[in-house]
Amino acid sequence: MKPAADVLSDLAQMSNVAVRSDATLVGSVAAAAAKDDEKRKEKESEALRRKPDLQPISTREVGSLQLTPWNVLHTLGRAIALSRRGAGRGLAEHWGSLKYSQALAGSSSEHMKLSAEGRETAEHYKALQSGELGVGFALALARQVLVRRHPGYCVSIVPADTTLRAGWALNSRDKGPRSGYRYRPRFFAEVWKPGAESLVFPIECRGHHGNAADSDDQLAAASAAVEAVHIGGWNETPSLVFSTELPLKGPLTVHVLQSTGEGGRLSRRASSYERNLDDRLEDENIYPGIQPPPDGDETQPSVPGFHVEPKHYEWFRHVLARTAVAGLTAFAGDGAATAQYLTKRQGQRHFTGFAHAAAGSVQDAHGEFLGISCVGTDHVFRLNRTRVEAFSGVVEDLFRHLEAGRVEQYRNEVYARRTTWPRDTWDHEWWGPVSVHTDGSVLAMRVLP
Repeated sequence: MKPAADVLSDLAQMSNVAVRSDATLVGSVAAAAAKDDEKRKEKESEALRRKPDLQPISTREVGSLQLTPWNVLHTLGRAIALSRRGAGRGLAEHWGSLKYSQALAGSSSEHMKLSAEGRETAEHYKALQSGELGVGFALALARQVLVRRHPGYCVSIVPADTTLRAGWALNSRDKGPRSGYRYRPRFFAEVWKPGAESLVFPIECRGHHGNAADSDDQLAAASAAVEAVHIGGWNETPSLVFSTELPLKGPLTVHVLQSTGEGGRLSRRASSYERNLDDRLEDENIYPGIQPPPDGDETQPSVPGFHVEPKHYEWFRHVLARTAVAGLTAFAGDGAATAQYLTKRQGQRHFTGFAHAAAGSVQDAHGEFLGISCVGTDHVFRLNRTRVEAFSGVVEDLFRHLEAGRVEQYRNEVYARRTTWPRDTWDHEWWGPVSVHTDGSVLAMRVLP
């Protein structure tokens, strides 16, 4: 077994990540979609409605992606922080990203790949490992692309299912008119700054342990997922689709395409009033379906999916902001603070009631990382027979705003500090890898004496 200290050192090593987005990928994904349509036709199944005109992303936006394995795990941990926790699963779900602490390898002189342990794990848990690591790499790249594209803005990643549940019933357990449509993106990226309209991108991300042809199939399927949400006009919502290839030999590669359009903008002029993000949310019951444009004078029947129309823009901005901060407080282990930001359909009850450290995460830990005071939750376990401590939390002064329900103040301060966060990957006082994100979340780990 590798010494735990060496594992932690490896987690802080910056590595290059291969990214593919070009015209050849566009063509091969279109061919994969056409092949799938033919198979569905032979089986007399209904063809999927896919996002038309997928395009490559410029090299300027996707090039030079460099990440530490610890940053990838931090991105994954934040993405799954709002998982619906059961009493016996809460601890495992909160710290789910840590199971990949030895799965990735690389250095500043080479591209990141699966480690020997990562390859061995893939033999037994292929779908789980590729799917979850695919989320980490895709969202890290999505954030880079959108920050480069929209300088002067912040980017928040929000789980799509949790967001949509505030307005639509997604399954038979949810009260309200059901959508009856199983295709939808996994995440939304909100590009925002105080006082300005937000721009929202549906995101679908997948992963596999095969070859590039498997990414073609995954991206073709992903184009149906992002097509399920329209924000504004018909087929005008920009989106991002990802497939991460994690081969058992050679470097991993993130395949990415985009759709463009003038939609996705939550214009405040379209709403009758501006919402205060500190106000609590209640579930809405928006009738499911997307309205296509008329064919001449004839109104077309609606198609399955979720349509955020102009009258919903302020509501949707409200939902995105409060769902995003709910993910932060959940990451810090504070169930009571999280519950105040969620509606009943969004899973409020999963974060209420008695919390015990043996069954879930409890916000009772403090720490200083790279000179920043933080609060959150911690977990002690054994890594290759050595006791280690992991910490997940939020910068303390920002967390106090969220604890008190001050979302507007939190966003104002995060925006003002967006370029000031430390970029170090190792804290010599804590003596372990540290990742600080621009939303104020922190993930750290160290060997215990």
